[in-house]
Amino acid sequence: MIEVGTKAFWRATLAMSLGSFLIFANLYFTQPLLPLLAAEFDVSPLTASYSFTLSTLMLGLSLLLYGPLSDALGRRAIIVATLVGAVLCTLALSQVHSFGALLVLRALQGFFLGGLPAIAIAYLGDEMTKRALVSAVGLYISANSLGGISGRLMGGFLADTLGWQAGFGVLGLASLALLAVFLWLLPPSQHFSPKPLHPKRMVADLLGHLRNRLLLVSFAIGGLNFFIFVNQYSFLTFRLSDAPYNLPARYLGLLFLTYLSGTLGSALSGRLAGRFSQPVVMMLGIGLMMLGSLVSLAEGLWVIMLGFLFSAFGFFLCHANASSWVSHNADKAKASASSLYLVFYYLGASLGGLYLAPFWHHGQWLGVVLGSLLVLALTFSLCLLLRHWSSQHGTLAVSS
Repeated sequence: MIEVGTKAFWRATLAMSLGSFLIFANLYFTQPLLPLLAAEFDVSPLTASYSFTLSTLMLGLSLLLYGPLSDALGRRAIIVATLVGAVLCTLALSQVHSFGALLVLRALQGFFLGGLPAIAIAYLGDEMTKRALVSAVGLYISANSLGGISGRLMGGFLADTLGWQAGFGVLGLASLALLAVFLWLLPPSQHFSPKPLHPKRMVADLLGHLRNRLLLVSFAIGGLNFFIFVNQYSFLTFRLSDAPYNLPARYLGLLFLTYLSGTLGSALSGRLAGRFSQPVVMMLGIGLMMLGSLVSLAEGLWVIMLGFLFSAFGFFLCHANASSWVSHNADKAKASASSLYLVFYYLGASLGGLYLAPFWHHGQWLGVVLGSLLVLALTFSLCLLLRHWSSQHGTLAVSS
């Protein structure tokens, strides 16, 4: 087994971190481009957002498939195949001239992008000692957020300077280079033992998780919060690309630097949960999302960004606790419970635009904030319910 600090540890950890960076840079590349795509193809903001949400939808659904497949066929082979597919889609996107073709390729890319997130931790768990795994996963998760922020920054800058098609071309070539380094670094699987597929057991485990109310409510909290959070950013790009701000795509990409406050929220989540409880910390996070939404109603650009700093901190504070709550409270098949949480999470990202679009159409940004507060009030209430149920069962779990 791979130990902390060894050459094999750093090769495997760096490989997975680079792969994670590649995945999330490609996933979020189009988010700052939505106003540009809406103008280019003469489509509505909601329709333009499909270039992002179709990818998250397919990624979320694919998570249910790749984990069991990797148990039977091997982790490394599926990770490599899906990364190759994702990079080829990015290169193909640089050649499209119709919005329909763009959507088809983004949906296909989303399906490929789910491979590494579904399998990475299982691969590391097969090959590493427990101590090494903890260190490796921390670096891997950091690369998730770094990739998402970098993809948005690159998307805005490249589209503004070279055009969106050339931007995809540059991203594709950069991804190809990262993929080559990834393949060179990633050690072969030494401790993987294939297991036969058991579809009936898989379905039974998933249904069991859905019947566990402590899990089902946490799935809803994570999914509905992301439903609002990520789609607020999408509609904010339309607000700030219009008068009186008239921000070009390169500056819209900079808005996503507010995500960095979420890194602090995630880091503090365990300490706060240990002092209070996970449901209480989730309520605190949702309260900060509400505050951030209200602050964003201001006209000043810096005040709007301050509001999103609050929202990002609160969202990741809640998300970190909700995801660890699932792991603590799953009676069995903890891996499939965590996968199901991520399915709800990415389905939320995919469907939130459909919900917020009418609010934007009728009330612009004020409408988006009102629609957001309605859902956040619901998730806050679900946290109260979770706290009540968990106290009845004596399961006020805290982060490990």
